Amino acid sequence: MSDIAALLLQRLQSLEPEHLQVTDDSAAHAGHAGAKSGGHFDVVIVTAAFNGKNRLQRQRMVYDAVGDLMHHGIHALSMRTLTPEEI
Repeated sequence: MSDIAALLLQRLQSLEPEHLQVTDDSAAHAGHAGAKSGGHFDVVIVTAAFNGKNRLQRQRMVYDAVGDLMHHGIHALSMRTLTPEEI
């Protein structure tokens, strides 16, 4: 696991996930123009913290938890944000 993926896992714990999966897809994007500024990651997170929140609000919560990694280490972040009832 990359250092950035480990940091993602650590920071997203603040949302108290019931399920959290971080996949580093950076190797699939090698040579991509923006890949030099950081990696490509896919996140699946299931948490009750998303109850009553729409998709945009959930994504903002993830971005807030990730913080400065979006500017230093991550070029692209794909996410699937679910409540426990949605799985």
